[in-house]
Amino acid sequence: MNKPSTGAQLLAERAAQALFERDQASQVLGMRLVEVRPGYARMVMRVRADMMNGHATCHGGLIFALADSAFAFSCNSHNESTVAAAASIDFLASASAGDELSAVATELWRSQRNGIYEVTVTNQRGERIALFRGRSYRIDGQVTSVK
Repeated sequence: MNKPSTGAQLLAERAAQALFERDQASQVLGMRLVEVRPGYARMVMRVRADMMNGHATCHGGLIFALADSAFAFSCNSHNESTVAAAASIDFLASASAGDELSAVATELWRSQRNGIYEVTVTNQRGERIALFRGRSYRIDGQVTSVK
C-alpha cells in the first residue's frame, strides 16, 4: 500500500479541518472525524435516543448522513472543492441507541472532475450496518487556502 506523502497528508488534514469547521450538520449530529488521508476518511457517531425511528432503531436517514459526511471528507481530502453528484445506500442491519457507528470512506476512482467512493458503516462490534456508494463532482475552488 502506498503511504501518502507528508505534503499530501498535511493538505488532507488542513482541508478536513476547514471543511469540518463549516459543517454544522455533522457537528449537530455529534459526528467526529477521527482519521483522514488523501482519498480516505473515517467518521464516528454515537446513536442518541433522539435519532430513533418509530421501530426503535436508528433512523436510516441518519445512517445515510454519517456515510455521506465520510464520503464528503474523503472526496475533499485533495483540497479540491467537491460535491456529491449521486449516492445510494444498502441497509444491512439496524443500529440501536447507544451504538457507536463508524463510517469508512475509500476512494475507488478519481478523474479530473469525477470520483467514485465506497463507504462501509459498522457498529462498535464491527458488524456491517450499511454499504454506501457515492459519485463526486469537482467544482471550482479549493476547500482551504492554507497549505
